[in-house]
Amino acid sequence: MLDIKFIREHKKEIKEAAKNKNIDLDIDKLLEIDKKRRKLLKELNELQEKRNLLSEKNKTKKPSSEDIEKGRKIKEEIAQKEKEFEEIKEKYNTLMVMVPTIPSPDTPIGKDDSDNVEIYRWGEVPKFDFKPKSHIELAEDLDLIDFKKGAEVAGYRGYFLKNEAVILQMALMMFALEKLISKGFVPMIPPTLVREFALFGSGYFAGNKFNPEIDEIYKIENIDKDQTGKKRKENKFLVGTAEPSLLAYFSNTVLNENDLPKKVCGFSQCYRSEIGSYGKDTKGLYRVHEFMKVEQVCLTKANIEESEKMHQEMLEISKELHEDLGLPYRVLQICTGDMSAGKYKMFDIEAWIPSRNAYGETGSASNFLDWQSRRLNVRYKTSNGKKRFVYMLNNTALASPRPIIAILENFQQKDGSVIIPKVLRKWFPNGIKRIKPKNK
Repeated sequence: MLDIKFIREHKKEIKEAAKNKNIDLDIDKLLEIDKKRRKLLKELNELQEKRNLLSEKNKTKKPSSEDIEKGRKIKEEIAQKEKEFEEIKEKYNTLMVMVPTIPSPDTPIGKDDSDNVEIYRWGEVPKFDFKPKSHIELAEDLDLIDFKKGAEVAGYRGYFLKNEAVILQMALMMFALEKLISKGFVPMIPPTLVREFALFGSGYFAGNKFNPEIDEIYKIENIDKDQTGKKRKENKFLVGTAEPSLLAYFSNTVLNENDLPKKVCGFSQCYRSEIGSYGKDTKGLYRVHEFMKVEQVCLTKANIEESEKMHQEMLEISKELHEDLGLPYRVLQICTGDMSAGKYKMFDIEAWIPSRNAYGETGSASNFLDWQSRRLNVRYKTSNGKKRFVYMLNNTALASPRPIIAILENFQQKDGSVIIPKVLRKWFPNGIKRIKPKNK
């Protein structure tokens, strides 16, 4: 969410940003509603002041019939104005949550993901002297993943990891955590069941409320009990990444300028309904409803240069993780039409996946500036005593499914085995170097 004063002063640029991000938003209508909102608020304040003066006047004496009538009229006017104000405020808030961050000057202008720009590539794509298998075939041959039982127990896109695949997933998570801790990130295991404000605040709702037709989020229907034992029904949601929980950890706080930047990383189970991906990648691990992930989150001062520097630092960590694993990858700078409303700049990392004969996304790095911190009310006090909203950034370190796909497929051998990346071997029992078929 942006500051309304900033919107008034940068109407032209925000109109352009909305157009380039494919957001259907009438900025002129928002500003017209804002004008009405401010007028009503002024009138309400004036009426409340009149009521207070009248109350003060009659504190020491019995009010006259004239004052009683005047008080009654003021009360009615306030009730009417409050109703009008609530109605206009609802319209105002609905439009305000749609207002986009103006993207960085170097963000490519484009309609959709076909206009994303490759800016970096690393590693040699493997050339096999045998017919390579997909991760689905390898998982079956090596007894690593059971998709059939997964679908039977969990439904569509369900799966069971087994044997070395379990160690491989946990090794990837520990490898990512170890790397991030060495880079100064504070590790956390955040809650994955969160309240509504955490998802709204981080921008995971398309509007100001959860919309099950659009938002790829699982809502939990449950009657809970509070600390007194009283039953309470409150909307709870399963997170699709640790980002909302980590950002919400800092909600409604005022940090000291000297404590910035804040660098935290979160390990969590992640849940995604994938309602917008119906019919896509229906087999295998590429698009699933639940997985594990290590996420990076950073808070910086409200300074573009500092946040850009942090953005690059986070991206470099992801690149380093892929290189340490030996996975060929590329980096894309995301165009305006493929960015969500709040993002200032965004990069994707994609690892090479032989069965797709293409690169597949394994992570994203995004800079939101103060779009999220305004929603979550996260500020810091400057050296001169002023309070400013922090800038917020996030980035995938490693998520479990797609790196597993890339490892199985890129490092498969002619004899059907799969070589385990050197950096992960210390987590495997007996220091094994490859995953072999169980009958060999």
